[in-house]
Amino acid sequence: MTERILVWDLPLRIFHWALAASVFGALVTAESERLRDVHVMLGYTALGLVAFRIVWGFVGTRYARFAAFLHGPAALRRYVASLLRGRPERHVGHNPPGALAIPVLLSLTAATGLSGWALFEEVGGEWLEEAHEALAFTLLAAIALHVAGVVASSVLHRENLVLSMITGRKHGVPGEAIGRPRRGVALLLGAAIAGFWLSVLTDRGRPPEPSILEARSAISAEASSRLD
Repeated sequence: MTERILVWDLPLRIFHWALAASVFGALVTAESERLRDVHVMLGYTALGLVAFRIVWGFVGTRYARFAAFLHGPAALRRYVASLLRGRPERHVGHNPPGALAIPVLLSLTAATGLSGWALFEEVGGEWLEEAHEALAFTLLAAIALHVAGVVASSVLHRENLVLSMITGRKHGVPGEAIGRPRRGVALLLGAAIAGFWLSVLTDRGRPPEPSILEARSAISAEASSRLD
């Protein structure tokens, strides 16, 4: 008999919603010159979260590891066939289409963020701006497909998968559950995100430091006033 078991650890859930917020915020602020710095910082946050997810994909809990994504083409065909029969296969972790979507979304987020960083640092020319926009629209399309898949899976499996990514729990047998939610890692991840944004906001609140030319001008003016 199934019950509500812990499947998604806390660091994974924090990553998921923080990345969703960062990408959404970056998309919303993309066309605003006034919020350009916010857009850039959201991009940096997304890149940092992707880096964390890559590490967590190797050292995280059972269903967070990339090894759990290795279903293969045969498993994907079998799952699609079960959907067509109206009796979808049950997967405690990611189902085959979901497992396929994760590396695609991570890759697109990383490519979009890195192209944005290069654009901000003026590494490339106009072509880079076009590439950044194209990657952003591709990422948006992939997110839309992902959300549609989550909604469809929730209906077909009669389980709210969005709620599962909030609580970390899904239907399963006790032996399929992960052992611990890994609160310590979640605390470190949350502290890293908060610390990054606190440092950004603190720097924005400081008065700008005078440039070298401004400093020289001030020294020259002071010297001239003393001679007068």
